[in-house]
Amino acid sequence: MSIDVLGLGAVAVDDLVYLDEYPRPDSKVRVVRRERHAGGLTGTALVAAARMGRRCSYAGCLGDDELSRFILDSLAAERVDTTAVVSRPGARPFHSTIIVDMKDLTRTILVDASGVVGADPSGPTEALVRSAKVLFVDHVGLEGMVRAARIARAAGIPIVADFERWLESAFDDLLALVDHPVVPMEFAREISGASDGVSAVRALWNDRRSAVVVTDGTAGSWYASRELPGRVFHQPAFRVETVDTNGCGDVFHGCYAALLCEGLSMERRVRFAAAVAAVKATRRGGQQGIPSRDEAERFLAERHAEAMPREVA
Repeated sequence: MSIDVLGLGAVAVDDLVYLDEYPRPDSKVRVVRRERHAGGLTGTALVAAARMGRRCSYAGCLGDDELSRFILDSLAAERVDTTAVVSRPGARPFHSTIIVDMKDLTRTILVDASGVVGADPSGPTEALVRSAKVLFVDHVGLEGMVRAARIARAAGIPIVADFERWLESAFDDLLALVDHPVVPMEFAREISGASDGVSAVRALWNDRRSAVVVTDGTAGSWYASRELPGRVFHQPAFRVETVDTNGCGDVFHGCYAALLCEGLSMERRVRFAAAVAAVKATRRGGQQGIPSRDEAERFLAERHAEAMPREVA
């Protein structure tokens, strides 16, 4: 099987609880509505890449419980292949309760990680990893992630990473293998002590990288690449009327990976990913708010003179 983007890590069942505003301690508030959606760093990135027209596969570890079945059904509905999923009794996705403050447009995420495996040390097969155009990794299931990343690296396959936090020592091995780290500013600060986007990009850069991207929500993103060595650029965020920011970062990652498969320039990848994340922010929910490729192209055509990248260092 030939695939474009192979993902191994975090998938989640998100139970969203919408409130008029975040409650004070010891108070009772009315729930405006409840919704259940599929989410997770890797799961949402794969759905975003699939909506951009890429062939995607999820090959992490799940069980036979209701939550696992929900994830498998949701991915299948988005045409993300799940035939390589590793089945293990007791394994399950993350289960999150997300409290959405409709007044201030914030979200509070309560995560249950019991039973989560992520990337399994026994799978996927080496042949499947080598068949991918891009390997997408996160920090869930480090032993399995490092195994797959070593296979991909030896085969010359680009590795795009979404990391939220530094973990045990094995994480350093994974970070060293990644040639396209696309990480939030908070993570960049945690591992490098950087105080701004430019210094964060420079701190993450080394000779083994093909590109580094540091994202910071409405402040935009900073990036460097081998295409223009030694230079750092800033991609401003597109201005939109925000409805729900849930999943925007994961969508950015998935679109970046999708365009990397197509061999597009670094500027095009980052600007397109920023545009898709902006459109998603105007819609409720995570995965269900991701626009199609045509919608993203129309948005960029309409905003062709807006949020242009510029060199900052």
